[in-house]
Amino acid sequence: MDLENTILLLLACSGFISVAKFTLNGLKWIWLMFIRPPKNLLDYGSWALITGSTDGIGKALAFELASKGLNLVLVGRNHLKLDDTCKEIRKIHGERVKIKLVLIDFAKSSGEDVAGTIEEAIRGLDVGILINNAGLAYPYARYFHEVDVEMADNLIRVNIDGINRVTGAVLQGMLEKKKGAIVNIGSGSTVAVSSYPLYTIYAATKAYVAMFSKCISLEYKNHGIDVQCQMPMLVATKMTSIRKSSLFIPSAEVYSKASTRWIGYEQNCVPYWPHAVQKFIMQLLPDALLDWCLLKYFSGMRLRGLKKDSRKANPNHQKHS
Repeated sequence: MDLENTILLLLACSGFISVAKFTLNGLKWIWLMFIRPPKNLLDYGSWALITGSTDGIGKALAFELASKGLNLVLVGRNHLKLDDTCKEIRKIHGERVKIKLVLIDFAKSSGEDVAGTIEEAIRGLDVGILINNAGLAYPYARYFHEVDVEMADNLIRVNIDGINRVTGAVLQGMLEKKKGAIVNIGSGSTVAVSSYPLYTIYAATKAYVAMFSKCISLEYKNHGIDVQCQMPMLVATKMTSIRKSSLFIPSAEVYSKASTRWIGYEQNCVPYWPHAVQKFIMQLLPDALLDWCLLKYFSGMRLRGLKKDSRKANPNHQKHS
């Protein structure tokens, strides 16, 4: 009888500990997502540099950071889009926010050119925040052998070389003043799933971004520099080719508001709460099932992309019944 009571007591304690742990984790999640106050980003410095700032998340973050009173260094590869973005921000904030435009195409520039251009652009500026947002993906899903050499090289130049060179150019000033925040925009492909078939090179470059962020976070934390990799799931942007937003696929503007609340905190994070829920659910599924679902889903995307390319190549082609 004593043995039975002991077993029952151990089971009760185990159950209590499990429930308590689940409850505490839930309360912590609510605190992080909805209650924890954001940091005063101006404490890092008066300027923020944003790459890929003319579309999607980068552009939305530019508006969001301007609303916080930060001056902006906007980096992009299209001078017309840079000018338009500048005018849009000026229309809202006037001359209160200073803006500097930097024209550079990471896919077509050498690493030395990227570093030199950024260093020259920020000379004399108190850059406290760096948003490495510039990224490149496939036009649509495809097998590894279908990715041509130029596309593969461009993915590596933009997603890996670009982040290395820009970070290196900005980091020295942060080290000198012993403070700064670096945010690298990664991908949900590195946090919620075990694979990302038909987007192999893209997913691999984003895995690099996640590891790069974690390592330099450890290297420079004691120097007052907060490094973070944000890992969004799908966002309605030009890159994802999704136009209509929803709860689980937010607009870039909605995502940017969540994004800025997390700057300066955890090394790796999923800032938008429905994405965090989505991540939790996906991680409950067996890897084999998730891999099968992703391959099937992306295979459908590939077929639709091939049909679209075919229609473009043969605009006058008509189906005959």
